[in-house]
Amino acid sequence: MYTVTPLINTFSEIKYQQQAIQNNTLANEYPALDTFLNSLGGLKSTATKELLFVLEFLHIMGRKSDGTFLRFRNEAERLCLFCWQVREKGIFDVGRKDIEAYIDFVWQPNKQWIGLSVQQRFIEHAGIFKSNPNWRPFVAKVAKSLSKKDPNRVANVDDYRPSQESLTSTFTAISVLYKHAQMEEVCDKNYVPVVKRSCPFLIKQVQRKTPDTLSQLQWEYVLGVTRDHADKDAKFERNLFIIATLKSLYLRVSELSEHSKWQPKMSHFTKDNDNFWYLTVFGKGNKIRDVTVPPAYISYLQRYRKYRGLIGLPSPDEDTPMLNKLRGSGNMTARQIRRIVEQSFDLAITALNNDGFDDDANYLMAATTHWLRHTGATEDAGTRPLKHLADELGHASSETTDKNYIQTNIKDRAMSGQDRKV
Repeated sequence: MYTVTPLINTFSEIKYQQQAIQNNTLANEYPALDTFLNSLGGLKSTATKELLFVLEFLHIMGRKSDGTFLRFRNEAERLCLFCWQVREKGIFDVGRKDIEAYIDFVWQPNKQWIGLSVQQRFIEHAGIFKSNPNWRPFVAKVAKSLSKKDPNRVANVDDYRPSQESLTSTFTAISVLYKHAQMEEVCDKNYVPVVKRSCPFLIKQVQRKTPDTLSQLQWEYVLGVTRDHADKDAKFERNLFIIATLKSLYLRVSELSEHSKWQPKMSHFTKDNDNFWYLTVFGKGNKIRDVTVPPAYISYLQRYRKYRGLIGLPSPDEDTPMLNKLRGSGNMTARQIRRIVEQSFDLAITALNNDGFDDDANYLMAATTHWLRHTGATEDAGTRPLKHLADELGHASSETTDKNYIQTNIKDRAMSGQDRKV
């Protein structure tokens, strides 16, 4: 029986957690974690040193973005728990067979390690961080479309299986960890690349999968139904502005939301001497870029500003938040934006069903906010120069844009195969 306990707190607490370990106050601040490390017996000293190293590594990674920290924390935590307990070795003392065993475990974890919902790791009270007994390293989830059809449907640990994207992320994260350890002269070898090459669970794709997008009909319903609601009830103006912005300007949710490094403002909309409008956004890799704003979008910006009580179009010195919260100050978070988009999706699903487009409604149930970015870029891929589209999307290389959005070969094959007989 293995102990399934969280090891790593939030990014804002990492430095304090390190200090608790270094100052020998872990028993007072993280009693369950201290008990767990003591339970490792002769491996305690190694595990404690490795945990300190992992915390420092995650602090470096977390300075890039919240998303990077969360992904790397999950993978590093799982690796530590597996190596220390299952293999009874330090994470920097393992060999190729140990890494292979870990990947096998990630593919099919012990049921004890699988939860049915995402849980916070620690519950803080009076400066003491108690481990949440409901937290698990892996989480089984119900597919979004199935959850919409049956809100009472619950996940089953027996159905858990990581996606190809998740498995690839595992290889990437632990490989970066071992590369960092090599650079810091903590370990000599990184077995992850060789294990990845022979992994039986990774499926190689001969052709890139077309990104998930809304069909023209689905997008017309999402936009049209939201606009109809906004015409009748002003509170939906925010929905309309958000979906129009994400789709038309190819934005990620993180580029429209507030976070520690960026607060979107109305002054980020700017106009040049030729009357071309741009939106300045903070994207992946801590890069700021200017996205061109098409004339067709301006009317949505104007009506949203009117709803907000703002005059005309944005001015260069306007310090107004882009998406103000209904309660409190500042901009909306990514989670709040996703909820609003989901509301518009749900309205469109109902309308599609009412009009007899059941298949389109069913497919839309699986859609996520990110599909809006894919939809806008895919629509325009056939009419815009590849380099221009890559710059708009914030891709470091046009090759990424080409692989993701330029699908001429598969589209041509689909068209040529329409007349085949059964």
